[in-house]
Amino acid sequence: MELDMKGLALAVKTIAEEKNLPEETVQEIVEQALAAAYRRDYGDREQEVRVTMNLNNGDVDAYVSKEVVEVPGDERFEISLGNAQVIRKNAAIGESVEIHEKVEDFGRVAAQTAKQVILQRLREAEREIVMAEYDDKIGTIINGLVTRVEGMIVRIDLGKAQGIMPKSEQIQGERYYPGQRLKVYLKDVERGFRGPQLVVSRGSSEFIRDLFRNEVPEMENNMVEIKAISREAGVRSKIAVSSSVPGVDPVGTFVGGHGTRVNAVMSEIGEQEKIDIVVHDDDTKTYIINALSPTKVDKVDIDEATKKATVTVPEDQLSIAIGKSGQNVRLASKLTGYDLDITAEEAKKPEPVQAIEPKPMPRLKRKEQLESSLLEAIEEHGE
Repeated sequence: MELDMKGLALAVKTIAEEKNLPEETVQEIVEQALAAAYRRDYGDREQEVRVTMNLNNGDVDAYVSKEVVEVPGDERFEISLGNAQVIRKNAAIGESVEIHEKVEDFGRVAAQTAKQVILQRLREAEREIVMAEYDDKIGTIINGLVTRVEGMIVRIDLGKAQGIMPKSEQIQGERYYPGQRLKVYLKDVERGFRGPQLVVSRGSSEFIRDLFRNEVPEMENNMVEIKAISREAGVRSKIAVSSSVPGVDPVGTFVGGHGTRVNAVMSEIGEQEKIDIVVHDDDTKTYIINALSPTKVDKVDIDEATKKATVTVPEDQLSIAIGKSGQNVRLASKLTGYDLDITAEEAKKPEPVQAIEPKPMPRLKRKEQLESSLLEAIEEHGE
């Protein structure tokens, strides 16, 4: 016998344990494979066949479904009313009855077909189990172990499935190596030809959000919340936060005593990435000013139609407002949703100083003239 059905029956439980599948699922897969084998050896590919297997002794029973008719045209698919009522007394024309067949053996080709079907269906069942387990974990942080680094893709073992972290989802400058334990954000579960593919991320804004959620218990009861995040992974992030409880400082809540909360997040993403936490404000101008922190802002002019804003800052604040390679203004623009144009305030020109014309010095008189003037003055005084 090409197919050891008794051995296969005993192996169902072992297969279920190894594949982490329910025993009933494995048994159903085996029975479907045996039905395919039966159609190949004893029936027709178009026949409707149901097979059952006794897991205790390996006995296989086939049940071929046939339509009840007056006069059968094709006995592979049809049965007469008289013969049908022998099987089931109340059988009627137009109904279907199942004809029981005892299966003792399968040919070599049929046995090979059964094996292929079993392997294929087991893979499909594994995929469905993985999909069901990880579908409800999308949007959460899970722990993983780096298994391989292939060019720009990092492969991560997530337990019952493998995740991939593309270059676009990695933290800039972060190095990965096999055996490294990481926290990752599960972005999506893609259904591919080779099974479910889990896409994970460390460079997304959602990763930052969930790291803070783990550190800030006040987020669970909505005392504080993150309104927006703009991030350039590995370099800098800006986070807009708010509080729904009067008197609660949202920035202080996220920073934590002595910076413990924000430092815990930074230790996970890397100390090289700076985090700016600013207060969200419903007033757009105030929000833009907060987003450009630590820049001092003089004036904000907003064009709501184009979602653009012109921000005027003191000349000595221009480089701070723009940031290295335009990073500060770029992140502030993403955070607020406005295209920000930074301009420097023109320095006030000093009033022009009017030139004072020097008074002409009196010309010196000659010695004879001085003596004569002096004598005249004495004479006049004597009189």
